[in-house]
Order: sequence, then C-alpha cells, then structure tokens
Amino acid sequence: MLLCPMPTPGRPTLYHPDFAETAHNYCLLGATNADLAAFFDVAARTIDNWIATRDDFGAAVRRGRAAADARVARCLYDKAVGYDRTVSRTVLHQGREHTLSQVVHVAPDTRACIFWLRNRQPAAWNGPPSGAGRGQGDDPEGHPSARRDGARYGHSTQADLDELEAAGLRARAARLAALAEQRKTPPSREDGVREEGGGADRPGPADTR
Repeated sequence: MLLCPMPTPGRPTLYHPDFAETAHNYCLLGATNADLAAFFDVAARTIDNWIATRDDFGAAVRRGRAAADARVARCLYDKAVGYDRTVSRTVLHQGREHTLSQVVHVAPDTRACIFWLRNRQPAAWNGPPSGAGRGQGDDPEGHPSARRDGARYGHSTQADLDELEAAGLRARAARLAALAEQRKTPPSREDGVREEGGGADRPGPADTR
C-alpha cells in the first residue's frame, strides 16, 4: 500500500478580526500603511496583503481614511471662506466667577483659497501652460497681454493671484474695522454683569453707619 505524506500545516496567520475596527480608528487619525504595520508589529507588505485579501480590514481602512480626509477638507474649506467661533472666558467680579462668551469671526485665508481652487479647478488656477505659443522670457505673466491669454484659456496668472490676495486682505481689514466699531457702540456683557450684580452687594445708606 502506498502511503501519502500528510500535508504540513502552513504558518498560522497573524490576522485577527478585531484588527479591522482598530485599523479604522487608527486611520481616522491619519495612519498610513507604515503606521499600521508598526502598530500591529508586522511588515508593511503584510498590511498590503490584509487590505487586498481581508475584505473587512480593507473596507475599515478605506472608511477611516475617507472620514479623515473629509474632516481635513472641511477644515480647509472653513479656513478658505471664513467661519465664526465662540470664545469663552471666566472673569472674577465681586468675589464671584462669571463666564462671558463672544462670537468671533475668523476672516478668510487667501492661501487656503488658492490651495483649494488649485486642487478643485486645476485647469483654471494652476497657471497657463508653459511655452504656449511664445518663447520663454517673452510676454511675462505681469504683462497685460499675458493676463488676457490667461483669461482666454481659462488659466490664472501670478498677477491674478496677487489681485485675489489683495482683495482678501481688503476684506479682512474691512471686517476687522466693522467688528471694532461694533465693540464701541453696545455696552459689553461684563459691564452688564457689574451693573446687575453691583446693586445687590453695594451697601445702602442705612448700612454705612
């Protein structure tokens, strides 16, 4: 009788189903494949293999990275268009603590605007193609004809970007001036607290004997 050798078992896998949720949470913080490999104490090619062959692990990694990218994109968008945030501080008045809150407007950031537009609309904001119909050194970007070419082909020039940045600075200065004027007109909440609470603690005429 012919005896066949028993197949030898392969190397046991290091993967565990709980790794999927862990990888998802770690990718929410921006983890790369190298970071995951260091975290799970495996080789980088093992992470690549898990992403390719383990459906749950690959889906968890992609979901985590998509959520992280979306959060960063939202923050970049808010910085580009400006946003409002509430600032709170605690003051001590007549032996009591009072929390004062104020809504502060953060002006748009021109660099964030340019970065966003260059990535969202690269054809219009990454500048004209090099050597498009003219030799190098001729007709620089600052020349009016270069600006006309940029507008004609749907590309922005450096002069356009400088003009956009100057407009952003003017808008920021106007917003700061308006906020300064608003602070001068109405009384502050701190003064209101002082007037409201001052009468209760101030001794009356009969108590000053």
